[in-house]
Amino acid sequence: MIEVTNTYDLQLGVNLESYAEWARKTAETIRQQPGLLELRANRNLLGSPQIRTTSCWKSMSDWAAFADGPWHTLEQELRTFATNLKVEVWGPSPLLPTPLRPDHGVVLD
Repeated sequence: MIEVTNTYDLQLGVNLESYAEWARKTAETIRQQPGLLELRANRNLLGSPQIRTTSCWKSMSDWAAFADGPWHTLEQELRTFATNLKVEVWGPSPLLPTPLRPDHGVVLD
């Protein structure tokens, strides 16, 4: 699995209605892409960057097909609303390839 993280700030004075419309349209476009496993969006409760989106893809080739296709247009549109755009592509760690989670099993006496 590949995770792609985008972080950015909204430009001062941005039209929030236009941005929200763009975000809804973009989320639907991304949702329809082959190989997409998940799309998440978060806001930073402490400041900048203000927004983080994370998309999870089955493979690097799935992400590359999206990046070479629809992402070109979406990124240019995003830049009309955003500053400080940063894109990172992450893969699993060879030392810890799967998530560790606490055991939430029920213990009976």
